[in-house]
Amino acid sequence: MNTDVQLLPLLKRYFGFTSFRPLQEQIIRDALAGKDVFALLPTGGGKSLCFQLPALARPGLTVVVSPLIALMKDQVDALRAGGVAATFLNSSLAAHESRARLRGIHNGQFRLLYVAPERLMLSGFLADLQKWDVNLLAVDEAHCISEWGHDFRPEYRQLAQLRDLIPNAP
Repeated sequence: MNTDVQLLPLLKRYFGFTSFRPLQEQIIRDALAGKDVFALLPTGGGKSLCFQLPALARPGLTVVVSPLIALMKDQVDALRAGGVAATFLNSSLAAHESRARLRGIHNGQFRLLYVAPERLMLSGFLADLQKWDVNLLAVDEAHCISEWGHDFRPEYRQLAQLRDLIPNAP
């Protein structure tokens, strides 16, 4: 994968920042190089940018697994305000709205998709996922898996299946 991407113009255009916080640029470049990355940064350290910026640096769809509906909405609202084509799918949406967003994903209208692990692991959704041009898979708030215990939201334990379904997406 091409890692010779000019990241600072994207950072300024979409997020309004002129420089990276510590470790962000290296994490982003590793993701763009196709490497699997585990980023453990402090609160406010800019973890979300580490998967949001790569989504804008190359074509395709970045799928973000997010545990909380409110977090999905907040992140998508902020991205849209910055001109980024982002959406979420979760139980807060009416059926017709979910269908409209799925059509948009199928048509390549979005760069980022936020989804709960329960929806992501549905067999029909997994089949759709294989049809889309997924360039990156991100697990936001991954620390919650160990903090909340392995019995909470067991779909998180199934996320490893995604490596087989989408082997080229870091």
